[in-house]
Amino acid sequence: MGKVTGFLEHRRIPDTYEPVDARLRHHREFVRELPVAQARVQAARCMDCGIPFCQNGCPVNNLIPDWNDLVYGDGWRAALEALHATNNFPEFTGRVCPAPCEAACTLNLVDEAVGIKSIERTIIDRGWQEGWVTPQPPAVRTDRRVAVVGSGPAGLAAAQQLARAGHAVTVFEKHERPGGLLRYGIPDFKLDKALIDRRLAQLEAEGVTFRTGVLVGEWGADLPAVPGEPQRVSAGELRAEYDAVLLAGGAEHPRDLPVPGRELAGVHFAMEFLTGQNRVNGGLWDTPPIHAEGKRVVVIGGGDTGSDCMGTSHRQGAVSVTQLELLPMPPAQEDKPLTWPYWPHRLRTSSSHEEGGEREFAVATKAFLGEGGRVTGVQTVRLDWEGGQMREVPGSEAVIPADLVLLAMGFVSPVGSVLQAFGVERDARGNASAATAGERRYATNVPGVFAAGDMRRGQSLVVWAIREGREAAQAVHEFLMG
Repeated sequence: MGKVTGFLEHRRIPDTYEPVDARLRHHREFVRELPVAQARVQAARCMDCGIPFCQNGCPVNNLIPDWNDLVYGDGWRAALEALHATNNFPEFTGRVCPAPCEAACTLNLVDEAVGIKSIERTIIDRGWQEGWVTPQPPAVRTDRRVAVVGSGPAGLAAAQQLARAGHAVTVFEKHERPGGLLRYGIPDFKLDKALIDRRLAQLEAEGVTFRTGVLVGEWGADLPAVPGEPQRVSAGELRAEYDAVLLAGGAEHPRDLPVPGRELAGVHFAMEFLTGQNRVNGGLWDTPPIHAEGKRVVVIGGGDTGSDCMGTSHRQGAVSVTQLELLPMPPAQEDKPLTWPYWPHRLRTSSSHEEGGEREFAVATKAFLGEGGRVTGVQTVRLDWEGGQMREVPGSEAVIPADLVLLAMGFVSPVGSVLQAFGVERDARGNASAATAGERRYATNVPGVFAAGDMRRGQSLVVWAIREGREAAQAVHEFLMG
């Protein structure tokens, strides 16, 4: 590496944020950019460790040691090329990825990991500022046409790869604007939607066509709410008009909580809440249909979506926010010799947690209580976990006052009626059945129909969606061209 002793000389610089009282007044990003000079110092901490476990820990296998070395040597444009070699949208992953690469960093064994995520973000942000990120239209175009269903990270990555290979690509999105859950699910304070829009402009310049407000397939009762009057295109029409179809939608079927009182007004799925605020931020709606102002909010689910609900509730003016998690509290520090280089099980505190609210662990929801048809509280019981089994703690029943309850317990599968419309076989979890290796990788049982991202693997990370979109594009290209 450029600075062999850098990891001995420099400490990790953590991300810095806008003060809480200031950032709660808006929905914009609040992470302060790592200055170029500091990014070079942080890149110097990358070790000449021989085996880059960080690269294997990253789902897209980013060339992390390469671009760290280039950043340290002030080779920013070459670093950007190395970054784009494996990742179509590093400005997305540099903001919302949990950074499994840092967990796998060799330095993480005995010290704090290299700040890979912040360096990645600095590279791509500088690339845009300097005008280095430009459209890459193909030199030669084929006569093959590909339909991509879904405009989230998997669909966009696949569309870009296929367009650059010369194919005519059309992306179908049921909502008003492309972006999938990048646009409608992730809060603006984590991902500015202008970043999506400039990528969409790049894709269009490379030949990708976007058709928004279009429902594909025979949609059933499991269809999430879509505003307006969308057009409808059948699976048969797509298969007849296009040489290949890639299903790259999200895992949009949320996990429900069927306890007494579930029907009460004020109990909503998390995505109903988050998408409303995002539509307001994007100028699509005037006010969100679900608002936390002046309310006691209870969020059920301890993951990232639950954290996003907390941050959004804070910004809307909630009186109180409580997050409930079924599992026991993880340890504050993982056992590194036991878990490294794998993703560790430990307590994670997000920026939304730091903004306020309460977190309760090992708590089960027994019922929703209400008056006049509206929720007024959540009846809970404490849990005792032993040997992976849970039991209720006698006498631990309690009621948490609540005017708004948000269910953020993850997603169980993609929309089943879409897969059914194409005749795609599903696995035991309800996802599209398709392998990721072999001659038929990413191919479903239906000739010419492929699946990738959450629709194939289930609920997962943005970085996994990008990886699958890229690999599926290669599989589609081979199918089309031999």
